[in-house]
Amino acid sequence: MTSHQSTQTMKPATAAKKLGVYLEATPAEFREGVVSRTELNALQAEPPAWLVELRRNGPHPRPVVASKLGVSIAGLARGGITEALTTEQIEALKQDNPEWLQKERATQAEVRKEAVRIKEKQAQKAQKAQKDEQKRS
Repeated sequence: MTSHQSTQTMKPATAAKKLGVYLEATPAEFREGVVSRTELNALQAEPPAWLVELRRNGPHPRPVVASKLGVSIAGLARGGITEALTTEQIEALKQDNPEWLQKERATQAEVRKEAVRIKEKQAQKAQKAQKDEQKRS
């Protein structure tokens, strides 16, 4: 039996998502082909000029925009942001600091605080269970 490994490929949309770039802003040859795992690794290790430029100036996909603004993707939608934004547009939004952005940042901060609280509570429970287990042993 001969074993040969087939090349793992992905759609351009998947590769763009993994690279953190907006698919529609990538070069045509990237959008129209398939990307192998090897090609993706090469793009990540040594990004070409177009990828460096996209990551620096955008347009950025919504997850990146949300991250740069410190809000959730749902928060972006509630704020009326449904399209990709450039770095310049993101910086302008930060400067303007509209009410919806302030509210969404506060909401996101509360969500993070609650996640930390839950994690700490779970860690305490696990620690207590471990101590109880040690007492029984």
